[in-house]
Amino acid sequence: MTFTDFIATPKRTKQILHQYGFSFKKSLGQNFIIDANILKNIISSAGIDKTSGVIEIGPGIGSLTEQLAIHAKKVIAFEIDRRLLPILSDTLSSFSNVTIINEDILKANIQQEIKKHFTPDLHIHIVANLPYYITTPILMNVLQQETPIESITVMLQKEVADRMAALPNTKAYGSLSIAVQYYTEAQVVMEVPKTVFIPQPNVTSSVLKLVRRKEPLVKVANEEQFFTIVQASFTHRRKTIRNNLVSFFKQTYDKGEINEFLSSAQIEGSRRGESLSIHEFAALSNAFDR
Repeated sequence: MTFTDFIATPKRTKQILHQYGFSFKKSLGQNFIIDANILKNIISSAGIDKTSGVIEIGPGIGSLTEQLAIHAKKVIAFEIDRRLLPILSDTLSSFSNVTIINEDILKANIQQEIKKHFTPDLHIHIVANLPYYITTPILMNVLQQETPIESITVMLQKEVADRMAALPNTKAYGSLSIAVQYYTEAQVVMEVPKTVFIPQPNVTSSVLKLVRRKEPLVKVANEEQFFTIVQASFTHRRKTIRNNLVSFFKQTYDKGEINEFLSSAQIEGSRRGESLSIHEFAALSNAFDR
């Protein structure tokens, strides 16, 4: 199969769209990739080979799915848009190692689907060109579930990718950075121009790779409380961490108690949330439990 035969070319993509009279739904954030080189770079970055079982989210007309099927042992793809099912059945007809599941990934039992479709010897990865309007809910839903997924390599809005991989004392660093890095090692692999999509999105895209940690980066006594404190600390970015916490927890703790928690965690209350590392947030969360 040559590059000109692939789905991910402008000519072939337009031909498929015309053949099926397909119209894009803005509400589903549909942008199809028309550059096979970009897809090969994504698959290479994800480390996909014949030992891999891959979960794809939102396959569209099958551009990325086709490349995954060539390189991986088995691919399952979740597609919510029923209009795309006959197209995928056609474009992927030569691949026996692809299963399309017409289901919303946010409602799917991922663990169950993994057991159903993949053999225990496979390394499980997610590779996807995610719909940008729902990127964060999808990724957090996957990360918070107990699954054997080893890595997630996804195309998403550059701004969101930067936030997920951001380090302390940067503008992009916030509660999302900490939530993602609690579960994974995050790395922005490459930027992708608008021109490789039909239709072209309004934003620049990036490929982000998340490698699942064997255990969370920090140990906290109460995980829910940890994430609540992190979010509270970034409620108003220009406020000090003390003022944010006092305001957020005013029904539960007084200012004196907040000062005690900060002191116990050895954190100066005049600092801003963006200056604290995930380890300092863990110490602060644990101080609330003492």
